[in-house]
Amino acid sequence: MIVYTVISKGAFIRPRNIRNILQSTTVVSLLTIGAGSLMIAGYLDLSLGGIGTMCAMLAAFLLRAGVPWYAALAAALILGGAGGAFNAVLVNELNFQPFIATLATASITQGFTSIISQGKQIDIANPVFNFIGSERVLDFIPYSLIISLFALLIYGVILKNTKFGRSVYLIGNNAQAARLAGLRPKRISYTLFINAGCLAALAGILLAARLKSSNTVGITNSQFAGMTAAILGGISLGGGTGGMGGALAGILILNCFNNGMTVIDVPPYWQVVASGILLLIALTADFLSARKRAAN
Repeated sequence: MIVYTVISKGAFIRPRNIRNILQSTTVVSLLTIGAGSLMIAGYLDLSLGGIGTMCAMLAAFLLRAGVPWYAALAAALILGGAGGAFNAVLVNELNFQPFIATLATASITQGFTSIISQGKQIDIANPVFNFIGSERVLDFIPYSLIISLFALLIYGVILKNTKFGRSVYLIGNNAQAARLAGLRPKRISYTLFINAGCLAALAGILLAARLKSSNTVGITNSQFAGMTAAILGGISLGGGTGGMGGALAGILILNCFNNGMTVIDVPPYWQVVASGILLLIALTADFLSARKRAAN
């Protein structure tokens, strides 16, 4: 933040830009919660961007068809949960590696998104969706940001202070030992995959509500942003470590990093390179941390 503020001659910390940073955290926050919870348990989901985009497209399609907003929202969340359940079946029942299973699901969801929309953008004119996506508290804090921060708080409490949360960490540390201790890793993985799918659906809907339209790209490009933020926040790819407090720090680091590059006029293609380098740095830090834990 200091570097960007100096280079931009104070433009980075102007209230309008701070508001932009906060608003951009909404989608990444929800993806980070879902992906991060799975990573703590030792799983990886590469389909969340595709699931969220498909669900947002379904909601927009239903709204255009005259379906009430609450029914469209419920249908989209159910579809997101179904996508997560499909991943869980592939991983638990067919013994596919999560990386391969969720990559296949991502491809399937992209196809369904195009089928629903016929490859076209669908505008959203519903006042409830537009209110959630665009309105701000005191004309500064977006309501969508409040939703994402509330979700971070709730999931942080669940992971750290409940039996289910402790079970997630135990499975991530050693699934076989957790099974012998009487836990049910398969049941917990179903819960986590379904939860991640629902959160991805909500992320996609909030972005579509903010843009007042849904398109075939949606939150697909934010897929790795959620994972990067989780790793930056201390959630290990190896499982068993991290939490939502660190994830919030990772989200802020990532969004300040990306926003700052725009403020100082870094060309878009170099921004992609820089984001990739940031992910490599996060992965390297995760690797070194995991090796240190193993040595101890």
